[in-house]
Amino acid sequence: VQLQASGGGLVQAGGSLKLSCAASGNIFSINIMGWYRQDPGKQRELVAHVITGGFTTYADSVKGRFTISRDSGKNTVHLQMNRLKPEDTGVYYCNANMAGLDYWGKGTLVTVSS
Repeated sequence: VQLQASGGGLVQAGGSLKLSCAASGNIFSINIMGWYRQDPGKQRELVAHVITGGFTTYADSVKGRFTISRDSGKNTVHLQMNRLKPEDTGVYYCNANMAGLDYWGKGTLVTVSS
């Protein structure tokens, strides 16, 4: 399974970005798709994920500002990030869980300037 992420970049505080991630390869059933962020020297942490059926989970720090959505027919997940803050800066990784195995895309850098 390959995950191709896009949409990172530089934005001013208060602005918006949208991350997208498309899964391809030998896919039979992806249970969870989501986004994680890893700050320097820290572990990768969940930003948001969506489970089959549409159930979503968000980190407290992004609730009300970020929205995750999944296009199941295309095995694609999107993260709409609004009202961005400098502390949202980091490398964002797309994740897919299939049959209990985690797959990761290459990180995409999001930089929010103050």
